[in-house]
Amino acid sequence: MKFIKPLVAMLSVSTLLFVSACSGTDKSSTDGGSGDKTVIEYWHTYSDQEETVLTDKIKPLFEEAHPDIELKLTRMPYEGLKQQVIAGVSGNAAPDLMRLDIVWTSEFAQIGALQDLSTYEGFEEVKSSVFEAPMSTNLYEDKYYGLPVNTNTKIAIYNKQLLEKAGLSEAPQTMDELVKAAEAAKSAGSKGGIGIGGSFAWGFLPYFWSLGGTLTNENFTEFEGYINSPESIEAVETIAQWHKDGLTAPTILGGEPGAWDGMQNNEYLMIDDGPWFYSILMNEEGNKFDVIEETVRGLIPAGDGGSRSVIGGENLVIFSNSKHPEEAWTFAKWMLTEEPQKLMAETGLIPTNIEAANDPAFLENPFIQEYVTQLETALPRTPIPQWSEIEAIINLNFEKVMRGEMDAKAAMDDAAMQAEAILK
Repeated sequence: MKFIKPLVAMLSVSTLLFVSACSGTDKSSTDGGSGDKTVIEYWHTYSDQEETVLTDKIKPLFEEAHPDIELKLTRMPYEGLKQQVIAGVSGNAAPDLMRLDIVWTSEFAQIGALQDLSTYEGFEEVKSSVFEAPMSTNLYEDKYYGLPVNTNTKIAIYNKQLLEKAGLSEAPQTMDELVKAAEAAKSAGSKGGIGIGGSFAWGFLPYFWSLGGTLTNENFTEFEGYINSPESIEAVETIAQWHKDGLTAPTILGGEPGAWDGMQNNEYLMIDDGPWFYSILMNEEGNKFDVIEETVRGLIPAGDGGSRSVIGGENLVIFSNSKHPEEAWTFAKWMLTEEPQKLMAETGLIPTNIEAANDPAFLENPFIQEYVTQLETALPRTPIPQWSEIEAIINLNFEKVMRGEMDAKAAMDDAAMQAEAILK
């Protein structure tokens, strides 16, 4: 096992015991399996629908192709997951591999928790088969510590009824058009025109970037001069003015109704969300809101920065103390091939495999084309180990601007100063 930095020492004994109980009780997964099979454990956070496909289709298909390997699936609760993973690695109780949030990959690589996958046979072939932007979220100090198993982004989703009341039949193409539509919707009684989902990076970055803001330089090594550039400050000022004018939905500061309720109750003109908005509501028993017929989909409206959204998704990583790394790699690279990628796409997850994502059958999905198109200009949240700490500062300062407690320049200057201190 690699040396794990002092971060893990802060975890409680109870957390270590909990994770040990989760992963260490299956003897077959730690001693090579029963009989001729090697059992590899896979932690994941798939939804109910996604887990069904994973269990009923992916697992038997993989085990049929690799009869010497048995896949043990463990669904993990998202809350507190990061601490559990760190504790598992520290206590030699982590699984072999895991589907990990893309913003955590470099952070876990830095503390020595993950294996460098670029050293494995066949890595370059896998790397060339997937989209470049999701793949880049696995890069840390010129090595790749994961594979992008699925990707996503957010698009603009409009309530068709309110859009028509605003005098439009198609989604606004520009930020100026969005503002005019929001003003018209507000006059028609809408509770929210521009549905920014919260005062956190995932919520506001599509607007910040599209309005011309930037977080860092291209190498993600400098915040000073970028997050507090005139263009970035103006972007934050613009969003703050929208909020002051009553054009944003209450969701920007955590208000009610929530984005989905506001859309389904014909209260919000527009929200932004990922493909799960459609895949979940389309399969929700008793739901009377026809998400396909009662919404209009569009790209994030373009501003001075173009049409930008944020890349989400999960990476497949192998832990540094995996007991069966070769078998785990066999599964990881298989999971990025066309057939399993297409199977998971049945749930609305967007494949990272280029061939699977461009499969005509996948693109026939009534809501998916806009997401695939938006991915062409979507950006990753800064893929650095310190991102979680820096993001917390940015989020807090952004919220203070929205609440009128700081002006945009002071907030962004402070964020840049603190970010640079953390990087150094």
